[in-house]
Amino acid sequence: MNSNTSKRVSVVGMGYIGLPTAAAMAGKGIEVLGCDINPEIVDIINQGKVHIIEPDLDELVKKVVSEKKLRVFTSPQPADVYMVVVPTPFKQNHQPDISFVEQATRSVIPHLKAGDLFIIESTSPVMTTEKMAAVIFEERPELKEKISIAYCPERVLPGKVLYELEHNDRVIGGIDEASTQKAAAFYALFVQGKLHATNARTAEMCKLVENSSRDVQIAFANELSMICDNAGVDVWELIALANKHPRVNILQPGCGVGGHCIAVDPWFIVSDYPEHAHVIKQAREINDYKSEWCIKKIIETSLEFEVKNGRLPVIACMGLAFKPDIDDLRESPAKYIASRVIAEARGEVLICEPNIESHSSFTLSATHEAYEKADIVAWLVKHKAFTTVKVADDKEELDFCGLRTQF
Repeated sequence: MNSNTSKRVSVVGMGYIGLPTAAAMAGKGIEVLGCDINPEIVDIINQGKVHIIEPDLDELVKKVVSEKKLRVFTSPQPADVYMVVVPTPFKQNHQPDISFVEQATRSVIPHLKAGDLFIIESTSPVMTTEKMAAVIFEERPELKEKISIAYCPERVLPGKVLYELEHNDRVIGGIDEASTQKAAAFYALFVQGKLHATNARTAEMCKLVENSSRDVQIAFANELSMICDNAGVDVWELIALANKHPRVNILQPGCGVGGHCIAVDPWFIVSDYPEHAHVIKQAREINDYKSEWCIKKIIETSLEFEVKNGRLPVIACMGLAFKPDIDDLRESPAKYIASRVIAEARGEVLICEPNIESHSSFTLSATHEAYEKADIVAWLVKHKAFTTVKVADDKEELDFCGLRTQF
């Protein structure tokens, strides 16, 4: 257990964070036994391939699988360290759903032994780690004070995951001091960023607060964009000018907020502390409303076109991902807008997402083909692939992401 090669790690969940984390550890010489309930994903990874788009991940997975440093199974395998990296969505009324975390925890309980380290990375409501510790000790009371349990949230940016996994600072909180120290020693094996020791509750809250802070800042920009639209002011120019102030840094507006973090995590705080989380709740509602506002603008523009031209327009919705240049559609406002426009618009609707080959719910069009055919173009995501499209005078363009701005 003193070297990378003698430590065996079981990673439960091979998704957008689990797979890069497993590959990053395997790349440092750690033996990693991945686990995913989807047998198709297991087969893909064991072939040395990937099921998600992330720069350099395919080459790393190919390498570590060929070296037998990463193997994946449909159930957890015996190890020395267990990492839970599964989704934590919310249920109705934005109540956090930790059932996947509990299911993953229960799946490793039979394998736990004295001296093991159990880590949750999944974004979770405060006190989840302590709840999972209680679940473990209820099933295995003999392990109390014999194993280490800690929480360490991921904080990576899609498109830069492998770099940030290694170089970003990490916050690590155990259920006791010994757990914190053991978890920190483990992360030091593959993380170059600083490791900040705290307790489990603070680490859990830290993750939620980081994403809530971003959500509030984005909400200000999105609210500003709607105000500027009514006032006849170019919001992109306004923000560029306001940001010339040395103590002002307004973010860029968009068509909402998506992804599995910023669009979800603030609700965990609101759900647990509704009497206090007023600004956080308002920001969430503003960012959700921005998508509705975009839909309304597209439909209104479509109706105006129909009245003016005596025919139904062709509408192109450009982008489905929740942020530029990735293939991740989770909680994507652009995807939501596209589906609503398809349902509500009277004319033909073209959907373009250059980062995926196909989608079960949408028929995808090529970028230039969609633009050329469309009468109304709604820019929803600022993909680099869209920047090559030259402005045509015969198009009505609705720029919700700042693709056409000069500022």
